[in-house]
Amino acid sequence: MPVAEVLVAAAAIQPHDRVVDVATGTGNAAILSAQCGASTVGVDLEPALLDLARSRATDGGLTVDWRVGDACRLPLADASAERVLSVFGVMYANDHEAAALELSRVCVSAGQVLLAAWTPGSLLPAMGQVVGGYLPPPPSAGAPPSHWGDRTLVDGLLTAAGLRITSADVHRLDLTFPSADAATSLLIDSAGHVVAERGRLVEQCRWEALRADLRTFVGDRGVADSDGFRLGLEYLLVTATPSSAATA
Repeated sequence: MPVAEVLVAAAAIQPHDRVVDVATGTGNAAILSAQCGASTVGVDLEPALLDLARSRATDGGLTVDWRVGDACRLPLADASAERVLSVFGVMYANDHEAAALELSRVCVSAGQVLLAAWTPGSLLPAMGQVVGGYLPPPPSAGAPPSHWGDRTLVDGLLTAAGLRITSADVHRLDLTFPSADAATSLLIDSAGHVVAERGRLVEQCRWEALRADLRTFVGDRGVADSDGFRLGLEYLLVTATPSSAATA
């Protein structure tokens, strides 16, 4: 949510803007956009996450159009939004090129695309290396998600899709926990692809080994101080516009 707040503030959303939150998850950016008065659509591939997002919006008295859909094939018409957002979402698309083209397609010519993605080597991508040996291999066609957090690589990706980067800044998010064990538990419990494999790993007597490896990783990456245990997460915030806007 803190990153969604930074991204939505950077988007400078106005009442009655049309906003699309791609791979919305539990709806952080979509809900914040709706609070700004925008006509908001939240798209995600996982219906269970959309159920959580829908409940949150309803509890807040907000109206959001929640749609099941793939970031590579958005269920939206061309030029659907003035602001196209994604907070650690589109970076996990199986086909990066197709997803970038979709971001471009649904953005109006005078609109903006704003994306937050973990930088290569930062905490979450590095965690993927730790747990990867315990999980099924990712789709062979997919490039590393952290490509979206590399200024040079994401520039090439978006340029090929007809988008021009206007700003790209690295930000840091610090999370504080009571202990390294608490940090480890949160990382496991919030990683759906890890939780989904728990039954299999327990049967294979490998679950505790995964947890121990992750606990070692967390201890190496974090800092213990008087306030508890702190983990730093680094991400790239990118703003882009359709290339046609520069010549219109």
